[in-house]
Amino acid sequence: MSKTTKGHLQTPDGVQLAYTRTIGQTPGIVFLGGFRSDMTGTKAQALEKFCQENNKSFIRFDYRGHGTSTGSFEESTITTWTLDSLSVIDALTEGPQILVGSSMGGWIMILAALARKSLITALVGVAPAPDFTKRLLDDELSKEQLAELRQTGKAHICSPYSEEPYLFTRLLIEDGQRNLVLDRAINLQCPVRLIHGLKDSSVPWNTSIKLAEALDASDVEVTLMKHGDHRLSDPNSIDKLIQTVRDLS
Repeated sequence: MSKTTKGHLQTPDGVQLAYTRTIGQTPGIVFLGGFRSDMTGTKAQALEKFCQENNKSFIRFDYRGHGTSTGSFEESTITTWTLDSLSVIDALTEGPQILVGSSMGGWIMILAALARKSLITALVGVAPAPDFTKRLLDDELSKEQLAELRQTGKAHICSPYSEEPYLFTRLLIEDGQRNLVLDRAINLQCPVRLIHGLKDSSVPWNTSIKLAEALDASDVEVTLMKHGDHRLSDPNSIDKLIQTVRDLS
């Protein structure tokens, strides 16, 4: 079984990113988590187990303001979390990599792949949520929440995944507008696999269809899990994720 170590990576601006790293063969796999998620989730740990058993390199980590990493969540954005991901890729991986992005991580994997085209050999999106900040503004925030956002720079939205409402900042939403990817062709040529649940109540499954259409790559496949929800952490969905990564690596 491959050796796994834990540590903290210091970013150029002094944030300490917590990570768990498995040393093995390439292409390595980098897991990019979702909004307010951390690296201890079911999908990240299942991928780590697969990589340990198959001598593959793997990294899971916490963005700034998430999990056991330092940094302010309120001051973080899609840009800063993408830069965190690039810091991890640059400092802690060697050779070609497969990015696996869950929910918001599916947006970040696109931005990271565009920034490191020569390193990224494939992408796997799990209920990917590119441009979710635009959807919040256009479709999901109530008039009261929009007023709160304008007046205080913050909006609180109830989530089925947390007892406390999720905090969304004006900083995050404005930065999201500068990182939209579905409004143009995405200049990536590597294989892309997108897995989405038909019962996803947080990110509509047709988001994966829109992402597939936007990608320039010709080798793009979308898998819809009939009984899958947004987490896609049930055994069938985990099996599909592992098989997808196995086929690409």
